[in-house]
Amino acid sequence: MTSLGGSFPPPPPPLPPAGHGLLEDKVVVVTAAAGTGIGSAVARRCVEEGATVVISDAHERRLAEAAEELTALGGAEVLAVRCDVTDEDDVVALYRETVSRHGRLDVAVNNAGLGGTVPIVEMTDEQWSRVLDVTLTGTFRCTRAALRHLLAAGRGCIVNNASVLGWRAQPGQAHYAAAKAGVMALTRCAAAEAAPAGVRVNAVAPSLAPHPFLNRAIAEEDLELLARRELFGRGAETWEVANVVVFLASDYSSYLSGEVVAVSSQHP
Repeated sequence: MTSLGGSFPPPPPPLPPAGHGLLEDKVVVVTAAAGTGIGSAVARRCVEEGATVVISDAHERRLAEAAEELTALGGAEVLAVRCDVTDEDDVVALYRETVSRHGRLDVAVNNAGLGGTVPIVEMTDEQWSRVLDVTLTGTFRCTRAALRHLLAAGRGCIVNNASVLGWRAQPGQAHYAAAKAGVMALTRCAAAEAAPAGVRVNAVAPSLAPHPFLNRAIAEEDLELLARRELFGRGAETWEVANVVVFLASDYSSYLSGEVVAVSSQHP
């Protein structure tokens, strides 16, 4: 990285901050929360911030392991509900079970998404449809199911996981970028519909947050190139994205709705 003072190596990431009780007394559902990605980091930060957390994922073994780890972290049981966001019955059951167990729903973090790198001329209808079904339509299903509970209660919020690719072009990512642009539009429309009931809907748009599952969708050399484009010379730690999700889920963002907040240090 070059500055007016010379060239310096990229600074290391900071240490995660301690929890401050930002989500105390809130019941939070996080989808796609098993494994090592953003959803897992969000669930962990929510536990650290005092929330009662419910996690879901389509992978039962990883889901059970994640629930066990989070329960040990916070000392309170973390409910795990298997949910495939492409299955409407699963989605409805997730929020129904949350309310049945905890009496209410306060925050829904819709994190499930699917990517891949395929040039448009080689992309099949099936590849296009699969990414949109998980990433956009899955977010729609979860938003719809959560809103049914939140609107009835007259409070609460939704945080969707979008991406800077909803704004920026990247070769091989047409299906994913289209889906994430759709998540942004869905967020704004849902916010407009939910505001009269006092319910907020926002989204985060990370640029690059490396984790092992991301390597399956994007080649290592491409990840290195993307990291070099960031002002800090690195991608975000997943917990750095999770911190912004926690802010949007907390009462500190009480006037924000219909917003898409970029978690990025990328060059213009």
